[in-house]
Amino acid sequence: MKIYQGVDIVQIQKLKEIMERNRSFVTDIFTEQERDYCMSKKDPSIHFAGRFAAKEAGLKALGTGISGIDKSFQDIETLPGGSGKPELSLTGWIKKISLKKGIDQMTVSISHTADYAVATVILTGNEERG
Repeated sequence: MKIYQGVDIVQIQKLKEIMERNRSFVTDIFTEQERDYCMSKKDPSIHFAGRFAAKEAGLKALGTGISGIDKSFQDIETLPGGSGKPELSLTGWIKKISLKKGIDQMTVSISHTADYAVATVILTGNEERG
């Protein structure tokens, strides 16, 4: 079995400033369901920061990083599951990478303070497929 892990931390105020300067940032990065979820909260920026950290952590776990990615942030979606625990789902190009790596389980954990949001993603699977 292979284990892949990624972690990322986001300064909430910095992300909030980016969102205010670049109005298309939110629609470019987050899926409609993620936007709906975050906007339903008292302070959406905390939840956007957590989801952004989860996306970056997921890309790190897959070994791709963020360079050269065009709109693929929407291929990683983090939404609350039935119990409220965040769940990760992959689509598009990102899903193809995970299938090539034989990923069959994904976990994501998001936490935040007033200033920072942090996320960790752990992926497990079989040996990489050619």
